[in-house]
Amino acid sequence: MADPDTKHKQAEAAEAPLPMPSLEDMQHWTWVMGRAQQLMLEHLAGRMGEAIEAAPDAEAAAGKVAASWPGMTIFADPAKLMRMQTELWTEGLSIWQRALGAPAERTALAEKADRDRRFAAPAWQDNPLYDTIRQTYLLVSERMLGSVDAIEGVDADTREKLRFGTRAFLDAMSPSNFALTNPEVVEKAIETKGESLLHGLEHLLQDLEKGQLSHVDRSAFEVGTNIATTPGKVIRQTELYQLIQYAPATEQVLAVPLIVFPPWINRFYILDLNPKKSFIRWAVEQGLTVFVVSWKSADASMTEIGLDDYVLAELDAIDAVREALGVEAVHAIGYCVAGTMLAATLALLEARGEADKVASATFFTAQVDFSEAGDLKLFVGDEQMELIRQLSVDKGYLDGRYMAATFNLLRGRDLIWNYVTHNYLLGEDYPQFDLLFWNGDTTNLPAKWHRAYLTQLYRENRLVQPGGVTIDGVPIDLRKVKTPTYVQAGREDHIAPPQSVWKITHHFSGPLRFVLAGSGHIAGVVNPPEAGKYQYWVNETKVDTLEQFVAGATETKGSWWPDWSLWLRTISDEEVPAKGARVPGKGRLKAIEDAPGSYVKAR
Repeated sequence: MADPDTKHKQAEAAEAPLPMPSLEDMQHWTWVMGRAQQLMLEHLAGRMGEAIEAAPDAEAAAGKVAASWPGMTIFADPAKLMRMQTELWTEGLSIWQRALGAPAERTALAEKADRDRRFAAPAWQDNPLYDTIRQTYLLVSERMLGSVDAIEGVDADTREKLRFGTRAFLDAMSPSNFALTNPEVVEKAIETKGESLLHGLEHLLQDLEKGQLSHVDRSAFEVGTNIATTPGKVIRQTELYQLIQYAPATEQVLAVPLIVFPPWINRFYILDLNPKKSFIRWAVEQGLTVFVVSWKSADASMTEIGLDDYVLAELDAIDAVREALGVEAVHAIGYCVAGTMLAATLALLEARGEADKVASATFFTAQVDFSEAGDLKLFVGDEQMELIRQLSVDKGYLDGRYMAATFNLLRGRDLIWNYVTHNYLLGEDYPQFDLLFWNGDTTNLPAKWHRAYLTQLYRENRLVQPGGVTIDGVPIDLRKVKTPTYVQAGREDHIAPPQSVWKITHHFSGPLRFVLAGSGHIAGVVNPPEAGKYQYWVNETKVDTLEQFVAGATETKGSWWPDWSLWLRTISDEEVPAKGARVPGKGRLKAIEDAPGSYVKAR
């Protein structure tokens, strides 16, 4: 809160007459408003021109499918509603007492409001009007979310949909998202004589032009120049992927090479952002011969690509590495959805009697059992599936911007509205942040694969049913997988929740090490030891539940990468000289082009 002197100065300023604007000021504001109108008219003219050129019967799929909730009867507990109304009245009275200067007890809501990053600017607390606005908003938000729990006669899935929808609506309606109710925006507009709003409008129209919310200054990065720069060569190319082999950094390397399968929902260089953050570079420096698959962003040629194709592509890449180096087995890593498919790959190898091709398997935040898959399950209802069908029916693939918007919605406050405020309302310059650059570098998904993945795995949970999924004509069974396995989960992961990742321990039959890492789906994985950030937990005792694991776990500060490296050497610590086939392009597969390859650069 402001001190008495500050309040006195504010009161004097409020009573002082507003100064008359100078002729120069009036001319400047006239220019700002005129320029804003011009920008909007130019944008509108461009959209109209595109509409005229489009086929008369062309319809945009987005927005054509209305969201609807399953039919239900709602009965609320009268006692619970009365208690909620009383709490609402009491909290509201306290807010208005404080606004009017009367003594009021400091409430838990006020403490919560002070910690909310959306309202961090001093004016949200020092100015009685804005303080009332923010606390009233938070009070209504809290009570609306509480009302979801008071609803009776709905199943758990429907309640989660209601809770998610309510939270998304409330995040959108935050007073920090509107110019006239955000003191920072008002102050910045006055300070810059409206130019901040003009810059924000330019940002908004640019994003509308490309159909995607911007998080970063994209001109600051170039793949292969200052991002994804670990030295290597592309040694194999198929219609679905490029295989990259990285140059050794040590004189001796482990005899068993490592192949990494990143998710094809994103670009692979999340594991090679820059030298300080790069898991790939770090793994090379640990004496590993590292191969990485760079998936092709879907286009019209991939209309028929399905679940089988990605599993068979992983098998193909494993065999390619074995051929290139002349080795019997590889270590394999599967990240997110590629980890899900790696589990199917291991099961297929077991069914074929070829399990010895993979010496160990590591899973980064990957799910195989989708019974507790988190908020993403809210996007696999009939309405969403129909929307996906319409969005991809003509092209045969799903535009990556749809998936980016979906993931942004899971953390709307941080990944949408925070940038609406800073980019559009405050007109701030975009930051230069490699992680955000990667986050906006979307990839398209084969429509057939995407629908099968959502239907067979998220909705029907067939991967963990023995014979529930058939790959290349072979029914697979995860229970038969005996490959030594390392499973990493993120404690705060909102895409692959740790309780969902944990379930892999119930399905594999071989030795398994589970590690719970601090942070979420990205930072929990990309956490180099040199950064000294976060922590991880291990429990050497075999337990049945994640809760039991956490209760008996030992915490270690920093990155879990060294723990994984030590574990890998318990599988096999034989080393060979880093020469011959261990140098990219010097083995049986010759170099095609320099890393990071052309697939990752295709848009």
